[in-house]
Amino acid sequence: MTTTITARTVEYPADGLTMVGHLALPAGAGPRPAVLLGPEGMGLGDVERRRADALAELGYAALAFDLHGGRYLSDPEEMLARCLPLLADPDRMRGIGHAALDVLRAEPRTDPDRIAAVGYGTGGAVALELGRGGADLRAIGTVNATTTGRPGEAARIRCPVWAGVGSEDPIMPPARWNAFTAEMRAAGVDWRLTVYGGALHAFHHPPVDHPTVPGVDYHPQHARRAWRDIVALLAECLPVTGDPEA
Repeated sequence: MTTTITARTVEYPADGLTMVGHLALPAGAGPRPAVLLGPEGMGLGDVERRRADALAELGYAALAFDLHGGRYLSDPEEMLARCLPLLADPDRMRGIGHAALDVLRAEPRTDPDRIAAVGYGTGGAVALELGRGGADLRAIGTVNATTTGRPGEAARIRCPVWAGVGSEDPIMPPARWNAFTAEMRAAGVDWRLTVYGGALHAFHHPPVDHPTVPGVDYHPQHARRAWRDIVALLAECLPVTGDPEA
């Protein structure tokens, strides 16, 4: 089922910056289940905007959130200089996530009791930190973001968690998966891990026309599979019921 959509830019403050998100809405007037969508470390780009639009076509209100104050960091060194300290600071990640979540909840088309968070790379880590902070979410989905949190805080996660990783990803290697799954098990979280054979980091992201960090490569078949897995997670935990255009 697909529906016509509208999309617009939204600005909001977070992390001392003016963030510039992309809000996509299905046609109609009633409240819809909603998805917060986080980008890779480079920041919000056309790939994430298209994903938000695709979710709106399925009947979700979708906000692709910003990480860098309206900037897309195509220089790997600049990206790492911003993202590594961010990834080491759960409170900053939660602040960025909650600021975007507040924007999505305030949208009249959003059903505030039916929101999921999905993210890639750094955006996936933000989604997980929202869960560890006790945010009211129906599902958390991540790709290339098997990060672990502060001891004991995963017990605050109140929804199913799905994580997708590439088997050959040097940035998120098996030791990271094992630590992540041990954290989820210890916290009693309803979790799943999908390993995509032969895939590197950011396997879901189409090729870019700028340098990337080592260990990154696109895998079109697994990219399609990961998207289907995310849509299936949402269909299970956050189903679109009735007429999306009603």
